[in-house]
Amino acid sequence: MARTRQCGDPAGDDLRYEVALSAARDALATAFREESGRLTASVVRILGDFRTAEEVVQDALLAAWQQWTVDGLPDSPGAWLWTVARRRAIDVLRRDRRLAERTILALPVEQAADDDRLMLIFTCCHPALPIESQVALTLRTVCGLSTAQIASAFLVSETAIVQRLTRARRKISTVGIPYRVPADDDLGERLSGVLAVIYLMFNEGYLCSAAQHPQRRDLAEDADWLAALLARLMPAEPEVLGLLALIRLHRARVRARFDGEGRLVLLRDQDRSRWDHAAIAAAADLVARAAHSGRPGPYQIQAAIVACHAEAASWDETDWLQITLLYDALLEHLPSPVTRLHRAIALSHVLGPHAALDETDSLAGQLDRYHLYHATRAELLRQLGQPAQARLADERALGLTSNRAERALIEQRLA
Repeated sequence: MARTRQCGDPAGDDLRYEVALSAARDALATAFREESGRLTASVVRILGDFRTAEEVVQDALLAAWQQWTVDGLPDSPGAWLWTVARRRAIDVLRRDRRLAERTILALPVEQAADDDRLMLIFTCCHPALPIESQVALTLRTVCGLSTAQIASAFLVSETAIVQRLTRARRKISTVGIPYRVPADDDLGERLSGVLAVIYLMFNEGYLCSAAQHPQRRDLAEDADWLAALLARLMPAEPEVLGLLALIRLHRARVRARFDGEGRLVLLRDQDRSRWDHAAIAAAADLVARAAHSGRPGPYQIQAAIVACHAEAASWDETDWLQITLLYDALLEHLPSPVTRLHRAIALSHVLGPHAALDETDSLAGQLDRYHLYHATRAELLRQLGQPAQARLADERALGLTSNRAERALIEQRLA
């Protein structure tokens, strides 16, 4: 909205301008979250170069910011961004005449489909890159997550994620990693990275690390769709089935996860009649199919743990001993401090809060900046009749999370 008027109410003009600016800012943020992953996938498919593709997408977002604040929002922000990005990609290709002659006439009019995006995830997960870099690069470039969201998923600083991304891009350039759909023989060795990407993508959608939204259903749905497509591509891979089952077991209880005021409802307090029991049964069948392979893995075991919760008729009927044993098995595949923390929670229902608190306190050095560590300690301390220490732990947890649903739950405890 141009500011050229010389008469009227200047304060009113300023207000209207700020409103238009705010609307454009919000729309651009939404478009970036929803479209940047698909947009980057499409441009990488055209150019075969990640760094240049990211620059093209950033140029398109900058053009959107400049035009939308003047002309208002287009009917389809995603299509608008794709048109601009495609033109920028053509400009890049024209710098190389031979490449242009082969490519420009074949440029797609539409964006890449989600199956193309899955293939690009496989491409990013090249074995020449460390697994952490594979996952971080794919989450940033293909899935559109911010560095802050990725840092939260890895429990590291944003600076560490920026360094991983920089090293990954540099290695891609120096080694000359090709951007193409991998051959069938190469899919297996890249599977662990692809599964990690989809898993973290779902986690971010299921409970956001950012303050604006408690959850992002679009990310969770995308992760479900990609996992289902992967299961069709690789139906004999038990870990693929395990991940799909894990995602669908969680999504089956989504209607009961938040109360009317947007606060997170803990599993023990959820109305189980609101769960999708047909989806739970179907996901449990996936877990059983995966188990028949005789090749257990972390996603299968996590799905089995969630199935134990989902199939219990009530909180009191939960088979905590079975869940604890499953966490023991998970630790053999995924010996992380977060796994040990979740095992400690299960252990509190088998051996009591004293044993669980001892196990939890042993993780202090590794999880001091993880909000769920302090929230778990607070719950155990309350059970042991130590409200003052529990309050301190809850205050620490509150300071470490920006998710508004989690914050509301902790604030309710503190109140």
